[in-house]
Amino acid sequence: MAKGKTYLTNAVGRRKSSVARVYLAKGSGKITVNKRELTDYFPKATSRYVVEQPFNLLENGKDYDLNVNVRGGGMTGQAGAIRLAISRALVAIDANNRGELKKAGFLTRDARKVERKKYGLAGARKSFQFSKR
Repeated sequence: MAKGKTYLTNAVGRRKSSVARVYLAKGSGKITVNKRELTDYFPKATSRYVVEQPFNLLENGKDYDLNVNVRGGGMTGQAGAIRLAISRALVAIDANNRGELKKAGFLTRDARKVERKKYGLAGARKSFQFSKR
């Protein structure tokens, strides 16, 4: 968290094994992820698009500065976790945002995770080739 900056709200988002904490403040639309610029942290445009989706939907991206701490998982999981956290923070600031964000599916926690490998099988569900003789 930056010193001297007052945050309006904070929220937590999760996806796969990633956990994101978002701190929202009044500002000019600057997004910092793990003390790095958004474009530096997410080189892929699709990941940046996922992170900015709540702001694009509500058309208020230039009103807030974001400070994000994210841990665990890969780039896709982290981007999804940040999107959920941003959506929750925007609802905490203004409850009127809830309907639009919920309709777009941004307030739903995606519970899908990697299924564990089972013993006696090649993967979670894949088995070895069956030989009759």
